[in-house]
Amino acid sequence: MARPAGFDRDEVLEKAMNAFWEQGYGATGVAELGAITQLNPGSLYGAFESKQKLFMATLERYGTAGVERLQRALSSAPSPLEGIRSLFATVAADVAGVHADRGCLLVNTALEIARHEEPVRELIKRYFREIEGVLRLTLERAQAQGEISQDKDAGALAAFLILSIWGLRVLGATRPGHDQARLIVTQILSVLDGKGDVG
Repeated sequence: MARPAGFDRDEVLEKAMNAFWEQGYGATGVAELGAITQLNPGSLYGAFESKQKLFMATLERYGTAGVERLQRALSSAPSPLEGIRSLFATVAADVAGVHADRGCLLVNTALEIARHEEPVRELIKRYFREIEGVLRLTLERAQAQGEISQDKDAGALAAFLILSIWGLRVLGATRPGHDQARLIVTQILSVLDGKGDVG
């Protein structure tokens, strides 16, 4: 099928991504996606071939933007450790905020369908590895600058931090209070330098 006339891929992906993010993959039907994106089902299939491929395209958009945003935030921080503290302060605020139950699209997808859909699972794993890699490099820079002990395993710490972030995102669905979220984050960060203060 030919791509529909006037097709704006970025706009369609943004609208579809928000629908999947709000409702989940299974609860978002093709007819609803057509109404949201203003494309009829035939045009959607012509552009993306299937609902799954449309969904994967939205995951790629979300994942790539998230990795790039994380890289910018950590590289522009006053120091590597301050960048990580700031990241977790943001996560703590997010999980206690009014939109906390929306969660992270990657984490939501991992919980909903990744175990049953291999292509989706592999895509999620790819972005998890990329995010973990960004954290590992930041931790290595923190070690080089004397902010974190060289005795600590940067790879293991990065894996611990990403697991902590995903756990906090899941916790957000229970609407924890700000004090609870900050207490948890302080404990997480204490593993790095014994302090854990998020400011």
